[in-house]
Amino acid sequence: MRHFCIISIAFAFLAGSAAGQVHTQPKQPNVLMVAVDDLNHWLTFMGRNPQAQTPNFDRLAKMGVAFTNAYCAVPACEPSRCALMGGRRPWTTGCYKNGDKWKKHQPAGDGMAAQFMNAGYNVFGAGKIYHSMDFHPSEWTDYMSKKGFSSNGPGVQKMDGYHNDKIHPDLKDEDLIDWHTTDYCIERLNSESDQPFFIACGLYKPHLPFVAPRKYYEAFPLESIQLPPHRENDLDDLPPAGVRMAGADGDHKKFLKSGRWKAAIQSYLATCAYTDMNLGRLLDAYENSPQKDNTILVLWTDHGWSLGEKQHWRKFALWEEPTRTPMIWVVPGMTTPGARCERTVDLMSVYPTLCKLAGVPIPDHVEGREITSLLQNPNAAWNVPAITTHGYENHAVRSEQYRYIRYANGDEELYDSQNDPYEYENLAGKPELQIVKDELAKWLPKNAVKPAR
Repeated sequence: MRHFCIISIAFAFLAGSAAGQVHTQPKQPNVLMVAVDDLNHWLTFMGRNPQAQTPNFDRLAKMGVAFTNAYCAVPACEPSRCALMGGRRPWTTGCYKNGDKWKKHQPAGDGMAAQFMNAGYNVFGAGKIYHSMDFHPSEWTDYMSKKGFSSNGPGVQKMDGYHNDKIHPDLKDEDLIDWHTTDYCIERLNSESDQPFFIACGLYKPHLPFVAPRKYYEAFPLESIQLPPHRENDLDDLPPAGVRMAGADGDHKKFLKSGRWKAAIQSYLATCAYTDMNLGRLLDAYENSPQKDNTILVLWTDHGWSLGEKQHWRKFALWEEPTRTPMIWVVPGMTTPGARCERTVDLMSVYPTLCKLAGVPIPDHVEGREITSLLQNPNAAWNVPAITTHGYENHAVRSEQYRYIRYANGDEELYDSQNDPYEYENLAGKPELQIVKDELAKWLPKNAVKPAR
């Protein structure tokens, strides 16, 4: 199952034999994987929000293939990372929501990192790869300790910059763990070894609290902040299960009362800019590394984030905003710089694709589809939709044109997302579109494990 790497090695050996020469085997490619927490598609190159200023994400997109229709497996941190890193869908493991304790659902040895370690890689990790920056120690050569570091900075509280009108003028870049996570990964990029490396760099921001050093707010003056496209009556055509998922009486009601909607957006954009800075530092090291031409770089985010669309905030829902994520691949010798792939994929593709590219066996338990054909040709045929799950038997199936949502109680939503990108009109009740619903429903799981709690 070592795929093209074994084919390449065999080809090199045969070519050398034919010429009466002996060639050394090509070194397996290194991997630099960047995971970002709670970052939605508000990146300049994705065009979703004109206020975004993300020069380093845009820089990375110009280096390889950017997937503009990539979707998370779960719109929540813990189960999303368990699914992506562990290879199993939430309906297989029962890890559906935050608090489901991912280690109970993913045994040590099944994770992506373990496969690379077993294949002879030095496997390094830092920051948030799994939930709460936790990990199975046996799967890593070394993992940066989080002791002594702060995720948010001294004195920062969870609702600061969000519901709380509180700033932290003395906060410095290095007060946040992401600065040190980036440093750790840069050091590993610059280290020499006879073994290939797998480096996982987990950046925690822009996770709440939305607080960054004040210099990152300068590009986003409050008076210029625009609210995202939204409709006040957007919940009117939703079924009861969709209205409950929107949770308009929670965050949205508080923001309407406090008048802090624009302030929260400002803080989110500023915190994204802080993350963009750290990505830039990492990219500098990557581009200057002698290993660059033999290092695969992939960036993903665990899910999207809503900021008032459909009167919904945070993740925890099945619409476009909380499920759409950036995903960028740079594969030396394969990807074309500046390419865009509009095919609809989900993040379950990361595990098997990295394994295939590196010639590492793909374990039988891995349920995602590898996407090397799209890395080679972003316009290649692809007929597999993205599937997102939030809670037991609540699913969204996203094709290139439609989003079909079915809730556990049978409630449905259907959107022509291609022509209605903010999914204002629920088409589920139109008889002429029953054939569309039936086709997308074929991708839903037939048997789902019930949650343990």
